[in-house]
Amino acid sequence: MDGNKEISAPRKKIRRSRRRKKKPYASVIAALDLGTNNCRLLIARPNQGSFRVIDGYSKDVRLGEGLVFSGALSVDAMERTISALKICQQKIIKRGVKKGRYVATEACRKASNGEEFLERVQKEIGIRLEIISSREEASLTLKGCLPLLEEASTKYGLTFDVGGGSAEIMLVRLDRKRPFVEGWVSLPYGVVTLTERFKASNISKENYRFMVEEISSTLREFDIKYKIQQKISDGIVQVLGTAGTVTTIAGIHLGLTKYNRALVDGLWLDSHVIMKISDKLVRSSFEERASLACVGESRAELVVAGCGVLEAIFKVWPAERIRVADRGVREGLLLALALKKSRGKNYGIACNE
Repeated sequence: MDGNKEISAPRKKIRRSRRRKKKPYASVIAALDLGTNNCRLLIARPNQGSFRVIDGYSKDVRLGEGLVFSGALSVDAMERTISALKICQQKIIKRGVKKGRYVATEACRKASNGEEFLERVQKEIGIRLEIISSREEASLTLKGCLPLLEEASTKYGLTFDVGGGSAEIMLVRLDRKRPFVEGWVSLPYGVVTLTERFKASNISKENYRFMVEEISSTLREFDIKYKIQQKISDGIVQVLGTAGTVTTIAGIHLGLTKYNRALVDGLWLDSHVIMKISDKLVRSSFEERASLACVGESRAELVVAGCGVLEAIFKVWPAERIRVADRGVREGLLLALALKKSRGKNYGIACNE
């Protein structure tokens, strides 16, 4: 009997140990967003309908370099992107990702060889990227940013996402149960495309004014349709901006010597502060912009075009302040995976279509 007791005790310990190993941390999810300028990866663990990030990677690859003129992805741009995607794949394998969704946006949507490039990626690296529509891109960005659009005093959210190849604008009627997209538009005004069209890294005052006016005139059409300016005047709209230009300006405003997402994401900025920093960036030389910690050489060329988009937005929609978001498509993808939503849905966001 004494012998049986000695054997039974360790068996119980083994069973408890096995149960601990099976606790909910088995699954790891990943989201990859390949845009016109950046390749971004997030790896996370699902956590009660949300997620906890455990790893990430971001690289300026300029996939859409020259696309506005040639209509195709260049050899150099594809090679840069392949190198970045190899790093992404290494991280995905290392972290033991069980489920992921990997998407490509404007550059691959527009390029004549976009599909061909993604086939090469799958063959050489093993990552299957899918090209999503601009509508789904906007929906995923909104899904990722929704936690920052919870102002009880406002009925609407006006979001803008200035990417490398396009800018997505969205008017959302806020509802705790299910936000409703009243209107959205995708415009060909990304920082890479504008920089190449207008030579924005060293733009003249005249061409800068022309660029801003071209963007403004397009935004006015959207404004007239949904009466956004009037809604802003009535104080019922919260404006939210995401992507590199607005987060860069936020970092400069905070005087960061090194960019810190935790300090930038969710920050409120007065519009006059944004315009003051924007004007300084536009008037600065490439070297002066590159010397700023939150700009650097990779953004020094592109940030002027981004400032032009921001100026056009404030010209049409003179909001007193905006909220800055350092989040978007990847976070939307991760939330969808964490919530086990069906592929191709609007992820709980109703749309006026």
